[in-house]
Amino acid sequence: MSGLQQRTVALAASVRRGEISARDLAVKVLADIESRDGNYHCVTRLLMHRALEAAERVDRLVLQGRDPGPLAGVPFGIKDLFDVRGEVTTAGSKVLANDPPATQDAVAVAHLIAAGAVPVALTNMDEFAYGFATINAHYGNTRNPHAPEHLAGGSSGGSAAGVAARMFSLGLGSDTNGSIRVPASLCGVWGLRATQGRLSVEGSYPFVPSLDTVGPFADSAGGLKACFEALSARPLAEVDVRGLRIARLGGWFGENMSPPMQAAIDGLSMALGATDVVELPEVARARAAAFVISASEGAGQHLGRLRTQAAEYDPAVRDRLLAGALLPSTLIFQAHRLRHWFRDRMHEAFAKSDILLAPALVGEAPRFDQPEIEVGGKMVSARANLGLYTQPLTLAGFPVLTVPMKVPGKAPGLPLGAQLIARPGREDQLFALAEKLEVDGLAEARLI
Repeated sequence: MSGLQQRTVALAASVRRGEISARDLAVKVLADIESRDGNYHCVTRLLMHRALEAAERVDRLVLQGRDPGPLAGVPFGIKDLFDVRGEVTTAGSKVLANDPPATQDAVAVAHLIAAGAVPVALTNMDEFAYGFATINAHYGNTRNPHAPEHLAGGSSGGSAAGVAARMFSLGLGSDTNGSIRVPASLCGVWGLRATQGRLSVEGSYPFVPSLDTVGPFADSAGGLKACFEALSARPLAEVDVRGLRIARLGGWFGENMSPPMQAAIDGLSMALGATDVVELPEVARARAAAFVISASEGAGQHLGRLRTQAAEYDPAVRDRLLAGALLPSTLIFQAHRLRHWFRDRMHEAFAKSDILLAPALVGEAPRFDQPEIEVGGKMVSARANLGLYTQPLTLAGFPVLTVPMKVPGKAPGLPLGAQLIARPGREDQLFALAEKLEVDGLAEARLI
């Protein structure tokens, strides 16, 4: 069992009051990761020096009577596509292993450290963020802490699983097509894909530049909010949750759910009074457009290296990148046209609603030895279809908060997540509802 018995907000308060030494906490966390990560493979490198450096700075400020920041002493993991000063940014690949170390922290990393958080580890991911499973041919596979024979999700699986395993309180990830929302759901933690462009991606290795976002995982709704405020460097406005109009996404987002997911979403909808159902048009085409844009832009990032280092890539990732390079320009143009059209339809979907509710995945985490799941009455690739409900929403760039659902009165199975979607820039509404769900016992992070 980890030493992280307090969750983010309470832990930071204890450090700020001087009840807990940030350095002692960091030493304990680092030792805990070393002893337990072999079970889950969330971490690729420990940040011993940086952790102690940041923690000692927090302790000095506390002793001086100065405020070390709202995340004082809180340990966080960093997906290994963010620059960390003195470390090589591998983006989950051997291809970059011989690159020079980063000379400065990514903006997101710097903001969290400035808020008092302590960086403790770099976390595992799908190579170059091209996947939904954190199955990595170079650094190994991240296992779901709730059932190690099951997937943790990806591509930010190491960050999500590390939070679920109480190795660190916060995790930094990225989301292009669902890389925060998928692992947050499968691991039972809180996660946020912020409004496109709201958080800086500077210092993070790109996958699909026109779709990439960054965002946090957390052990609580309050921790997620505090982390987001640190990342955006400004507080959120207060929102009266009683005035929020909540509707449920139907059509595409109401089909193919497993019985446990269907029951959980139905129960949450009922508890929220989300009786109105909104259907988005052409969702299948929107998902296809996201595939095309991702494949083409992803390929564009790697063509030069593929000409000289193709053998160093994971063969599955290499083949997807090469296929993306062969896409005709007319198809790519059509995908971007559909993207703009779908964004307009998303705005229209909020005509009578403030927040839309949808499942994050079709069901629980698949097993590693379960290559297929049922979608539309057919058996399809489990890994390729983990983004069935997340990928279409990618195109519009709206903020999406992943809620770890709690089904009252039922013995917990594997975690199940829901997506809360708001208009661009309205993360304040998402957090107001998320905190209410947590207080009411309808949502709670599943930590081991």
